[in-house]
Amino acid sequence: MAKKAPRRTAERILEVTLELFNRFGEPNVSTTLISAELNISPGNLYYHYPAKDELINSLFDRYERSLSELLNASDNVRDVEDAWFFMHTLFELIWQYRFLYRDLNDLLSKNRRLETHFQWVLKNKTRAVKALLDGMSRAGSIDIDSREVEATATSMVVVLTYWLSYEYVRDPRRALEPEHAQLALMRGAHHVLNLLMPYLELGQRQHLMTLVTAYDSSDS
Repeated sequence: MAKKAPRRTAERILEVTLELFNRFGEPNVSTTLISAELNISPGNLYYHYPAKDELINSLFDRYERSLSELLNASDNVRDVEDAWFFMHTLFELIWQYRFLYRDLNDLLSKNRRLETHFQWVLKNKTRAVKALLDGMSRAGSIDIDSREVEATATSMVVVLTYWLSYEYVRDPRRALEPEHAQLALMRGAHHVLNLLMPYLELGQRQHLMTLVTAYDSSDS
């Protein structure tokens, strides 16, 4: 039992750090604040994570693993219903690690490892969106010229990556608070999928509008 204690402490440190990063933003959270929130000594924190970057990298590793598993589900998207669920689930994961997106440029400028790994994240997102477009095309849900796939996938990834920054700029005091999460995620999923409107089959286009209306009504 004694051997498990360090792992439990390390796990707890990560959970509290994620909560603080998400609430205040990574640049505004010091290791001293993390120690105080955990009610442990700074030395105990440094024993598990000798530098703040190690906390950031450990949290990013978790996010990267979960993202990789989730993006594989894009191969199974065939219609708007599937795409809506996929995008909403993806935004939920982004929300869970929203500090990465809120402070993205600052984090990348300070952390070389994060810089290189986030380039992989963008490539993997793009691959997944292309798979989504291919599956919907083969199922007859969209009609898109192969020459438009690259630009459309890139546009969708841009909205995915910077949507929370947009929400934050719109309403800095409330946008990233938990009580506003579902509405922010729904808007993000809507605007990503809205990029497919020119290519959607008529019935699929109507179904997307029905989904958006239903979510608007549930959040009003």
